[in-house]
Amino acid sequence: MTECAVCWTNGIFQWTSVCAILAFVIVGLSITFLLGIGNFALHSAVLKSGHPLLQQMSGFIHLLGGRLSLVAEFLVLVVAMLLVANGWGALAWVYAGYSTLNGISAWLILSRKI
Repeated sequence: MTECAVCWTNGIFQWTSVCAILAFVIVGLSITFLLGIGNFALHSAVLKSGHPLLQQMSGFIHLLGGRLSLVAEFLVLVVAMLLVANGWGALAWVYAGYSTLNGISAWLILSRKI
């Protein structure tokens, strides 16, 4: 077994496994962050659309001109990124599913299909 300058190899951890774990976390965080940017853009577009459906929503949507719902979206993104950074890599896929549902609903609202 060879030793590297960054970590000791004691038969369990090797440099390649550390690099693989870091790459997995970085890719998961990058995907989650980019999907979060898309979610914010879609959320803002829906809020600015003036769709009649928004008038039927609860008061939570209208607080602070819709900014409170953007804060909720931000909290969802932060929690997802924290969990992905702490080894819950599959949560990036869950967040991708959440983003897909957001995209479909935003498309339906913005194209006035609903």
